[in-house]
Amino acid sequence: MAARIVTAAFEGVEARRVDVEVQTSSGMVAFIVVGLGDKAVAESRERVRAAFAGLGLALPSKRLVVNLAPADLPKEGSHYDLPIALGLMAVMGVLPQDALADWLAFGELSLDGRLATTAGALPAAIAAESMGLGLICPESAGPEAAWSGAGRILAARSLISLINHFRGVQVISPPSPGVVKEAAGGPDLGDVRGQEQAKRALEIAAAGGHNLLMCGPPGSGKSMMASRLPGLLPPLSAKELLETSMVHSVSGLIAKGELTRARPYRSPHHSASMAALVGGGARVKPGEVSLAHNGVLFLDELPEFTPQVLDSLRQPLETGEVIVARANAHVRYPARVQLIAAMNPCRCGHGGPGRGACGKAPRCQLDYQGRLSGPLLDRIDIQIDVPPVTPAELAGAPPAEGTAEVARRVAEAWRVQIERAAEMDIPDDMALNARMDGRRLERIAMPDEGGRQLLTLAAESGRITARGWVRALRLARTIADLEGSQSVRRRHVAEAVVYRRFAGGSETAAAP
Repeated sequence: MAARIVTAAFEGVEARRVDVEVQTSSGMVAFIVVGLGDKAVAESRERVRAAFAGLGLALPSKRLVVNLAPADLPKEGSHYDLPIALGLMAVMGVLPQDALADWLAFGELSLDGRLATTAGALPAAIAAESMGLGLICPESAGPEAAWSGAGRILAARSLISLINHFRGVQVISPPSPGVVKEAAGGPDLGDVRGQEQAKRALEIAAAGGHNLLMCGPPGSGKSMMASRLPGLLPPLSAKELLETSMVHSVSGLIAKGELTRARPYRSPHHSASMAALVGGGARVKPGEVSLAHNGVLFLDELPEFTPQVLDSLRQPLETGEVIVARANAHVRYPARVQLIAAMNPCRCGHGGPGRGACGKAPRCQLDYQGRLSGPLLDRIDIQIDVPPVTPAELAGAPPAEGTAEVARRVAEAWRVQIERAAEMDIPDDMALNARMDGRRLERIAMPDEGGRQLLTLAAESGRITARGWVRALRLARTIADLEGSQSVRRRHVAEAVVYRRFAGGSETAAAP
């Protein structure tokens, strides 16, 4: 006898169809799982055997072969337990032969027959809907799977509840989607004393989605300002919420089906490996840059990351995605992030222009900053010095503006960019100035004569590269949007060029 049921294998955030074929035949008693499965798939045999024993079922004394097709597609994870168990129950006559024809099963089994929480319910449910199938999943994954809009979802607590459902003894009610949490109020920008230039740069970065590097001594407020950036950004749109939730789903970061409109904020330690930052490992899991998709990736102590790890960010920052290449597969993850980085001017932290507290200056400063490659710095739109906060600023009155006031200006700038993109038939995910390129950028960001001359002077003096030219135009367009200006003027270009220099260095940008 033979039975068939569908499940899914993950390639990035996409779920590919896998047919689980179960066959019994005469011969030596055995339980074999074939189809290029990993260790977790091979261990499914013991979990299924124990779960059956808990239900009072015994595997038939025959040769049992489970084939996971296509056989050349790598299979990873414990979610193959449930489809294998259901296929076995179909060939044993516990379930009707035609009961599994229109379902995609997905879930891990406990030894007592209960269904355990399994990562990836949302993309699995979306895949099932695209195939015209219903989804069978653990009860704990039901609220998450319900966000897919799939018509039929069976979120079962255990194998026995599934048996009773298919036999008509009981009915499993469809799950309801989990709650959507609105972006909660985070730390306020009004807590930051002084640093008016840095706060201005932070506002511009938030308004256009630009990458930002802050260089200053310890205690100058770099990390403090970076943690306040998510509060300046508008909440996730419906499309962005789905994209971000897909990545978090395959990583097992969605609890009880609860989604949040707050933009992700990830801050990995500088000891993070390349696989931890951009993705990879034995099972090619998403890295921090993908977990921060549509949000903020904050890298503190930037030069302390290994140069190879930092340079691995160059492609994601340019293309908005990560492609992890393996001998048997290429796994793609979205990685459209806003990079915020912070660093000290030198290893002791007290070097830099105008300070001179470092006894090894300028050699210490040059060596420390030399750990950052030019191509990586060229992808960071705004690079600023953050000087120490003076006692007068600490003792002075609190700032007049906080997160709420700045967030309103940022939201207005986003609205202008989205409406402009709609007029140009540009997708919403490419609407921000930091993502605009080609002739579209020339149409919206070409400066006046004075601005072109200033930009040309900066390029001829070697201050900016060809990529820097484009990024300076994007930055100038954002500054103009914050001002409410229809055109890009010389003063907008001048401020953008100032931000395009290397933070912490002794060089100055072309004068306006």
